[in-house]
Amino acid sequence: MIEDIEARKHEFVAWRHALHENPGIGFQEGFAADMVEKKLTEFGFDEVHTGIGRTGVVGVLKGKRASNRAIGLRADMDALPIAEETGKPYASKTPGVMHACGHDGHTATLLASAWHLSRSRDFAGTVYFIFQPAEEGLGGALAMIEDGLLDRFPCDRVYAYHNMPGFDLGHIYTRHGTMAAGCTFFTILVQGMGGHAALPSKTIDTTQIASNIVMTAQSIVARNVDPNETGVVSFTDVYAGTNSHNVIPDKATLKGCLRYYDKAVGEQMKARLQEIARGVAATYGGSAEIEYDDNFVPMINAQEPTDMALDVARKLVGEDKVHADFAPLSGSEDFAYMTEHAPGNYICVGAGPGANPHHPKYDFNDEILTTAASYFCRLIETELA
Repeated sequence: MIEDIEARKHEFVAWRHALHENPGIGFQEGFAADMVEKKLTEFGFDEVHTGIGRTGVVGVLKGKRASNRAIGLRADMDALPIAEETGKPYASKTPGVMHACGHDGHTATLLASAWHLSRSRDFAGTVYFIFQPAEEGLGGALAMIEDGLLDRFPCDRVYAYHNMPGFDLGHIYTRHGTMAAGCTFFTILVQGMGGHAALPSKTIDTTQIASNIVMTAQSIVARNVDPNETGVVSFTDVYAGTNSHNVIPDKATLKGCLRYYDKAVGEQMKARLQEIARGVAATYGGSAEIEYDDNFVPMINAQEPTDMALDVARKLVGEDKVHADFAPLSGSEDFAYMTEHAPGNYICVGAGPGANPHHPKYDFNDEILTTAASYFCRLIETELA
């Protein structure tokens, strides 16, 4: 660990708690963005740019030695629409919104790294500190890229991390190749013909259509996806009704997501789900249309950045605490859009026992903050030696 980061741990934790108390969902991270801008300015950054991808912030820090190389370090800032149940003294002050995934910790980690590196500047080249909004399904990374992020701040490589409750405290996990799944949200709109529940023969029952779409769609992975590939079909919201016991509804809406590690598999799953939705609806006399939102692509850890990340991690925490064969995450991460444009690596840092992310009792484990910050700093010192 880096000694001055460990010595200031209490201050970095206080920053994290302040962020936790003042959460903002995607593109509403006003407190976090303002705090980041203020801190980077206090640290004496060469440049601080705000409003990138609406609420994103990028800090530019140049090393003491000249070089054309540049490395990007990224942290996400957004919270989730979840009512907090942690009972912590620094619990969310915003009703119905909380940092239930640890983005407050990720932001505080990158600020701690920025503090240390701004004091030493012991590297050759430039570091771009990327504070990203709206990671939780709203496309914040893509919004920053479309706003010119990697054109204005071109990175030779990009790096990020995520905390991992349930994994050994302080251990570092990564892998070469696919690290996280791509994700497509879908909405299926079913049209039937409503009527009296006592006269079903006079109706086209959308509850029957919706139920059969849910069941038949499970055959996509079982019978259409290559057994050597991976896919997940999840229905998360199914609604058909009029709040009545004796009315058959004329409309139904189904929502969910597809997960996949290969884009081609994702396209195959999308095509098959559309065929099933329309086919099942037609079988029972109705119709169905489907809308897709491709909000995550698969995240790929490139060879050389991953080699670098593993080397730095082993020197930081020891060989026995680094795991290079981590199974790909079935969840998604929009840092993947950045690694589509620049080679990069994503690690997970074990946070020990605790509630899982996206749970109302979840809280970031402050014990890993200095480990992750030291990792980022050692990474820069090595990459830009």
